[in-house]
Amino acid sequence: MKTFVIGIGGVTNGGKTTLAKKLQKHLPNCSVISQDDFFKPESEIETDKNGFLQYDVLEALNMEKMMSAVSCWMENPRHTRQSTDRNEEICILIIEGFLLFNYKPFDPIWNRSYFLTIPYEECKRRRSTRVYEPPDPPGYFDGHVWPMYLKHRREMEDIAWEVVYLDGTKSEEDLFSQVYEDLIQELAKQKCLQVTAEGCNAANPF
Repeated sequence: MKTFVIGIGGVTNGGKTTLAKKLQKHLPNCSVISQDDFFKPESEIETDKNGFLQYDVLEALNMEKMMSAVSCWMENPRHTRQSTDRNEEICILIIEGFLLFNYKPFDPIWNRSYFLTIPYEECKRRRSTRVYEPPDPPGYFDGHVWPMYLKHRREMEDIAWEVVYLDGTKSEEDLFSQVYEDLIQELAKQKCLQVTAEGCNAANPF
């Protein structure tokens, strides 16, 4: 049984969760883990000198617990669909979140990595339409959210593997099509490793 792990990272309100859920519906044997499910309680979140809660940093997340969840899946992948030949099936895990590629223990697990970007003004507009608990205080986006995004984006310049950058201003359908087609090709390559050259059909990896 082979596993294939997809990372979908990117800016806040860039469309990560929407893309992950849509891919899950169309990919066989696919599970999703969301980084947002691993935030620490508010009482454990630090504040800066301006009184802003520091949510957009790795320290605000229980990354050990998240890593444990990923490890559990790797040891016993959950199946959403059944294949006729369980020995040849590929089990897929999508991990989505805003700080995936800044957490070093995750570095070895990615088979394919995507990063959604949107411009400052569009990001700020989208963020203003979302309801958060606790709610964003005045000045929070400019004083914490966007500066942390820029900082973590700069840190990604040093990573050693390929990241496919996606334009988050595209429609949901266009983004899905781009990523789905790319994944089909990547999964076909993985599938071909398990069969002979004569039996490999790259157009149909499943």
